[in-house]
Amino acid sequence: MNIVTGYFRKIGWKRFVIMIIGNIFLGMGISIFKFAKLGNDPYSGMIMGFSDVIGIAYANLLIIVNIFIFIVEFIFGREYIGAGTIMNAFFLGYITTFFYNLLLHIFADPDSIVIQVLIMLIGTVVTGFGVSMYQTPNVGASPYDSLSIIMAKRIPKIPYFWHRIFTDFVCAVLCFLAGGIVGLGTFVSALGMGPVIRFFDVHFTRKLFKEDEDIL
Repeated sequence: MNIVTGYFRKIGWKRFVIMIIGNIFLGMGISIFKFAKLGNDPYSGMIMGFSDVIGIAYANLLIIVNIFIFIVEFIFGREYIGAGTIMNAFFLGYITTFFYNLLLHIFADPDSIVIQVLIMLIGTVVTGFGVSMYQTPNVGASPYDSLSIIMAKRIPKIPYFWHRIFTDFVCAVLCFLAGGIVGLGTFVSALGMGPVIRFFDVHFTRKLFKEDEDIL
């Protein structure tokens, strides 16, 4: 118990709460992407595709896969493990499922490509905001996010960007093979999310920590 208390004293409750809020918005964004039916981010899309094939609920399968990736993170990137790792690995799937079911209950399925693209753009903004809020507190990387970070650390001659592109590409291929949707939303998530995240980092999230120079 003292270890847990000491950890939260170290990171601060402010970072912890903002990280939780970030994951909530991230789950909401993923659900909006799914509702648009134009493809999710490669990792979520892969899990959704195999979820339909295997018959295991998305949230449950996400936890199973995250556990296996967490083993890699624990062995090669233990320093990236924190409260954010646990929150993202074990609760993000249920948050996503909650908001997706809520969208299905409130709105009708999008019936035109224009509406689908509009919904996808909303998902891009919400997801970008969520990622910014989840990552900026620096209290632990998700198992999947840690993969490209670990790869960049172990193979520094290759920039992080290309490691991330590689992991996303593998997930996109597996998503396609599983019968999942690989479309405009997939490419926007993989290649266009960076500027949105950066915008929120600069204009909102980092300002919440302007007195915490260690994460700026």
